[in-house]
Amino acid sequence: MKATTRTVRLELTEPLRISRSVMAARDAVWLSVEHDGVTGHGEAVTSVYHGLDAATLRRCFADASRELRRFPDPDAALEALRAGELTGGATPPAVRAAVEAALLDLAGVRAGRPVHRLLGLPQAPVAATARTIGITSPLDAAAQARALTACGFEILKVKAGLPDPEEDVERLRVVRDAAPGARLLLDPNGAWTPRQAEALLPRCAELGVEAVEQPVAPGDPDGLAALAARSPLPVIADEDAVGLEDVRRLAGRVHGVNVKLAKCGGVHAALRIAETVAGSGTALMLGCLTASSLGLAPAVHLAGTARWADLDGHLLLAHDPWTGIGGEDGYVRTSGLPGLGVEPRAVRGERRAAVGER
Repeated sequence: MKATTRTVRLELTEPLRISRSVMAARDAVWLSVEHDGVTGHGEAVTSVYHGLDAATLRRCFADASRELRRFPDPDAALEALRAGELTGGATPPAVRAAVEAALLDLAGVRAGRPVHRLLGLPQAPVAATARTIGITSPLDAAAQARALTACGFEILKVKAGLPDPEEDVERLRVVRDAAPGARLLLDPNGAWTPRQAEALLPRCAELGVEAVEQPVAPGDPDGLAALAARSPLPVIADEDAVGLEDVRRLAGRVHGVNVKLAKCGGVHAALRIAETVAGSGTALMLGCLTASSLGLAPAVHLAGTARWADLDGHLLLAHDPWTGIGGEDGYVRTSGLPGLGVEPRAVRGERRAAVGER
């Protein structure tokens, strides 16, 4: 097997403001793995929060590419990856996830089966996805809420975390007024103090918020669990639930964990997390970073395993260079094509033709 990479710039339709940053664009590094004339693809994106720039991603992919050459086929490489024999412990989870995605895509295209079938999930996933409304003016937040629900979005996720929490409450109130039938999620990205959270969560519950993600700063999972025990609405751990060991400490103590493939290490790591929380009272949320449809696709194949799907990262882009998972109508879904089921917009049908020639 041989592998190549390509770096592209992903521009957002408009800057997204959250409590700790404002983002207008990010770089994506695509990994393409070829074997016997068939190619699989994966994507990792840069992240200041996770300390990943494009140069780091390319360097890690170069290391993984050298290792991939020693495997006879993608199935053997996938087995080694799951056993920890392909990418070392120092490899960032986002890189492991992208390597696994490319191998799953390749294996699925070669077998003529979509990834969810390879994983033993018989039903083609379709899930209502949350759509994010960033920190913005109340007037703009209300306009976004009306427009999104008119397009079919049933779940709206409102970002919070301004210095004055009353502004967060007001933004939430106007979104509720503008979209009275929507399911609301709230995400302060850890910006509130425990005292603020204790005071604000009952008010959020009165406004009909379904759940809140990481209301307090990460680093004190016991404190988050204690807050969850007293909260009038479900508390979902995000920044405090990075990998399997974090989730084991929180299972049964918080109402949900936000699993992002880029932070836990990929599809099989996410499935292990799902097994860990099963029956514990802690539900699964599938989240994402802002990325293309290629980067989102692996999580879409797992969407049927989660209580909440927050898979709108590709919908925030001014131009998504890949297609195949939908979402514009409020629902993400697999395409039915083999592998990840996504295609470059510029060369639609290329991989289907390659499979037909085999």
